[in-house]
Amino acid sequence: MIELEGVPELIDPVMVAAFEGWNDAGDAASTAVAHLDREWKGEVFAALDAEDYYDFQVNRPTVWMDAGVRKITWPTTRLSVVRVGGEKPRDLVLVRGIEPSMRWRSFCNELLGFAHELGVELVVILGALLGDTPHTRPVPISGTTSDADLARRMNLEETKYEGPTGIVGVLQEACTHAGVPAVSLWAAVPHYVSQPPNPKATLALLNRLEDLIDVRIPLGELPEDARAWQVGVDQLAAEDSEVAEYVQTLEEARDTAELPEASGEAIAREFERYLRRRDGGGPTPGGHATADGGDGSYLRDNPGLTRPPKPPRPGPGPGLGPDDEESSED
Repeated sequence: MIELEGVPELIDPVMVAAFEGWNDAGDAASTAVAHLDREWKGEVFAALDAEDYYDFQVNRPTVWMDAGVRKITWPTTRLSVVRVGGEKPRDLVLVRGIEPSMRWRSFCNELLGFAHELGVELVVILGALLGDTPHTRPVPISGTTSDADLARRMNLEETKYEGPTGIVGVLQEACTHAGVPAVSLWAAVPHYVSQPPNPKATLALLNRLEDLIDVRIPLGELPEDARAWQVGVDQLAAEDSEVAEYVQTLEEARDTAELPEASGEAIAREFERYLRRRDGGGPTPGGHATADGGDGSYLRDNPGLTRPPKPPRPGPGPGLGPDDEESSED
């Protein structure tokens, strides 16, 4: 039995989780949870035992000095609680850590034990993958679930992915088998600029999360950081004609594939978000999964832009559309 001392009774709690590693291209997902923890001043109430789940030769501990005393920080997964105020207050249980090296089923069962004890009503797992998407367009976000009823109620895709998976997919399936509603939100990160940070992808994940759980998330400097990131990538791309041509190819494919999305529904969604923020008032404070389920780790260590191979110019329809996003992960 998990005993949670010092944790108050929670209001309509939602668990939001992200894990560094294969599921976290550009560190977009883990940065999103870190942003929530920082903006709402989360209080850590539990940490999983690092000895049980991590290979320290893969994820090494770090040594640091505290007032002249050497201390060690061990890689692990920590849980914190934040309260979102407003007319309808609710609590978020934030789970932030590193994809475990071993005992994934026990890892998921331990997290589900916390979810059960805290009365969590929904688990949202954030992830990011490498895809053929241009940095100049809105970041594609796919929302998937294994629950057909949840897919209908929350306008999500019912996942039909088959192939290699990470801890995000395993945790979502563990939730489904335990009867806990679970959703995965995936951001597509351009594979040619995959190194972290990617504030544009982080911002897109937070916007989609805001819509999903109906809370107003303070964004702080993220919008400005996202604009600066895009300007920086624009400048790098402009210096390499091959990369610039490739980006243009991706733009054309994306625009053709998503022409129906430039509809009243997409515009209305953005307008509703604008109204919600305006009415809220006050200041607005390893390798990675790829769209085909593979491993894009070779891109991680390359600085700046990764020059793409010269592909044949695609016809109408390719790019990272909804089906490709769904195929990325669970």
